[in-house]
Amino acid sequence: MRATTIHAPFDMRVEDVPEPMVQLPTDAVVRVLRACICGSDLWAYRGEAARQPGQRIGHEFLGIVEETGSEVNGVKAGDLVVAPFMWSDGVCAYCREGLTTSCVHGGFWGAVGYDGGQGEAVRVPFADGTLVRLPKEAASDDHLLSALLTLSDVMGTGHHAALGAGARKGATVAVVGDGAVGLCAVLAAKRLGAERIIALGRHETRTAIARDFGATDVVAERGEAAVEAVRELTRGQGAHSVVEAVGTEQSMRTAVNITRDGGAIGFVGVPHGSGTGLDLGVMFDRNIALRGGVAPVRAYIPELLPDILDGTIDPSPVFDLTVGLEGVPDGYKAMDERTALKVLVVNS
Repeated sequence: MRATTIHAPFDMRVEDVPEPMVQLPTDAVVRVLRACICGSDLWAYRGEAARQPGQRIGHEFLGIVEETGSEVNGVKAGDLVVAPFMWSDGVCAYCREGLTTSCVHGGFWGAVGYDGGQGEAVRVPFADGTLVRLPKEAASDDHLLSALLTLSDVMGTGHHAALGAGARKGATVAVVGDGAVGLCAVLAAKRLGAERIIALGRHETRTAIARDFGATDVVAERGEAAVEAVRELTRGQGAHSVVEAVGTEQSMRTAVNITRDGGAIGFVGVPHGSGTGLDLGVMFDRNIALRGGVAPVRAYIPELLPDILDGTIDPSPVFDLTVGLEGVPDGYKAMDERTALKVLVVNS
């Protein structure tokens, strides 16, 4: 079959690789219908996250179950399923508590020796704990498939951030970051009842999506100017709930400085750079809480799925470029150059 591999920084290839097979009785093989490129994939693309030459890549996909191992009972051949960005056994203590990203048997797609989502098919470990069945009729609805694909990562991660920030009815929420996760955090905050949502971003096409998703205000400034702008919008107090969806020192410092005393930051931006910008003294003095981390999206899919199916939320606009599998290298280039927000990969 064909699958995306990474060989060196900026060297993405779509190559012939062995077809996946059921290796353990808890496995399933899923034929991929839709996948996508994540902003976090760019760290490997740019050489800032180490990868072995030829390693597979991609962690967001949905598709049709082709085969299952003898111990798989939750899904069967022919089922349409979505996979969260990590696999998990569903039964360990962490999984039972909803923290599937800490599963003792869990792992990431594209890890050495495992399939990546940006290919024609994937071997799924612990299929019962990992995969979530979708309505079969969705397979013929391109728009709905795009919305459902966001459950594999960005919608669940945005929801995790909004929850960590304490987004709730009547709250003012500020979102630092205008990538797909930040935009989904806007949508999640709106879904949770936030009264005012301030989106921080300077790319007009992205902030337009933020407004469509529920943002009431947009702040295009950065750094201290952004802090001043948010303070001006909030009578000098800042936002009750702040989402940090970038992961840089500057973005975290901005998040702290725009949080209202007694408020909370939900951080889901993958940390990168020399530091975090956190001053615990400031956070202590102002009673600012910090929650977040790797989003256990498997635990959120059952809650978010009905709202996508009935149209209450539609995250699909985060995809602004569609490519076939052979076009994945061009998709990486487009995201790296910021000519695309998030690339959808369609397998014919």
